[in-house]
Order: sequence, then structure tokens, then C-alpha cells
Amino acid sequence: MAASSPPPSRPILSVCIPAHNEEQNIGKAILAIATALTGADVPYEFVIANDNSGDGTERVIRGKMAEGYPIRLVNRRPPGGFGRAIRSCLDHFQGEIVVVVMADLSDEPMDIVRYYAKINDGYDAVFGSRFMKGSVVKDYPRIKLVANRLGNKLIQLLFWSNHNDLTNAFKAYRADAIKSLLPLYSSHFNLTIEISLGLLSRNFRVAKIPINWYGRTWGSAKFNIRTLGRRYLATLMKAYAEKMFIHDDLLAEHGRKLQKIHELAGTEDEVVTNIRDAEDPDHRGGRVRRIEPGASFQAGSAGG
Repeated sequence: MAASSPPPSRPILSVCIPAHNEEQNIGKAILAIATALTGADVPYEFVIANDNSGDGTERVIRGKMAEGYPIRLVNRRPPGGFGRAIRSCLDHFQGEIVVVVMADLSDEPMDIVRYYAKINDGYDAVFGSRFMKGSVVKDYPRIKLVANRLGNKLIQLLFWSNHNDLTNAFKAYRADAIKSLLPLYSSHFNLTIEISLGLLSRNFRVAKIPINWYGRTWGSAKFNIRTLGRRYLATLMKAYAEKMFIHDDLLAEHGRKLQKIHELAGTEDEVVTNIRDAEDPDHRGGRVRRIEPGASFQAGSAGG
């Protein structure tokens, strides 16, 4: 009887979390997300950008690292900003699939599992929507909700899109898809539409699924509608101009960038890390060995 071949290893999921003064939330988020992913047999790593926190956020993260959770901790220097924190995460992730998650557990961990499955179905990205049949939204601030719905409707009309929650940061991406957009430029929450519209304009295959969202139980959201309005507008105008006036050039350059990403795949040095790699978080161009769900990385490197 012929020996059966080992089952193919599953893609590693990089869970990217921006964290600014999330001492009371980040530990719970790590635990809840790790539990959901381990239960679903999803291999993962956390990439957490500690965005100039003034509380015990770093201490809590390091505590979770000591417990064995695979974490890349990036301690950011000023200036801060949500978009800058996400960009830092995207500089250091090593998985084949990437998801951006909030540190306050407003996003449902099991929705991350559903994102992962959808990407493995052949999609380049998954945009969750809090405003479609099957979704659950609790304790969403009234003024913020009105601004969200008006802003997303405007974006839908301008880009002829059926996605109605483009400003939501909680999305998942295939690694080569998100890398094809780099470098990103937005420094705050406007990064959400820079990524969303960038993927749609480049004709990536994007799925839409209903997701759940829950209001914060500790702390306050770092969100100012008036300040963000001009930033969203600037990013929207840039994306609209690319879509309307230079879309052919955009696609041509995008094709070259994707080709380069694929040509370089597998040629980089391997980087094998453990939780202490937060001492030196710069792993650009590296690869992470595949791991079992929930396991920690071991220190060392391959090659010489």
C-alpha cells in the first residue's frame, strides 16, 4: 500500500493590530482572536503596532509574548496615527494572508475565520460589511453612524461599487494584493479608503460578507469626524482622479508591480523568529516558516 502524502500546509494568517493606549483591551483581543483561530486550525501570527502608547499597552503585549503567542511587536516612534500604525504592520508581516483588526474587540473574532476561508476560496480580498443582511451592529454612536452612511453612499456613487462599508478597516487581503499597493501614504483613518479603492480600481477579485461590530467597552475611539473629513476627501479625490483619468496607466503599472512581486517570491532569506524578535522587528524581505496553530516561533535563521 502506497504511503499517503502529508496534507498541504495552510497559509499563515498575519493579524495586524494598531494599538494606541489599549492597555485594557489588547490582551483580551489577543486571547479571543488566538482562541478562534486555533479552534479553526488557522496558523497565525500577530503583528501589533504599539502606536506611541502612554499606558501599559507594551507591557501587556510583552506579557502575551511571554505566554507563547507568536507576536511581532513594533514600537512606533512619533508621529502617531492610525494609518501610520497600519503601514508599520504591513512593513513587517510575513503571512500569505493579512487581516486588519481593531484592538478593542469591536470586530468579531469568528469573522476573521470566515475571511480566511473566503480568501482560500480564491478571492484577493474580503470586505466585511456591517450594513447588510446578516450583520449585527451594537452601540454605534449616532453621529458617527450618520457620517458613515453618507460618506459610504458618496463613495459608492462615485465608484459604481456595490460595497457599502468601504471605510471600515476590518478587511482581509491576500499578501501579494496588499503588497501591490505599497507604499501607502495615508496617515489616519483615510487609509481605509486608500486601500479599499486601490484594490477595486486594480480589478482585484473582492468578496463581500456580513460581519458583526460591537461598541467599545473601555476607552474612547480615536475618531474626529471634522478633522477626518478633509483627509477622507483628499484621499477620495486622488483615487477618483486615478480611476477616471489615468486608469489605463494605473493598470499597466500595477501589472508590472505584481509581476515583480511574483518573481521575487521565494528568493528572500528565511527568517525564523520567536516572540523575542520584537527586540529587532525589522524583517522586511524575510519569510516565516510554517507553524502549527497557536505555536510560538523558535529563534534562529536559515542560510548564511
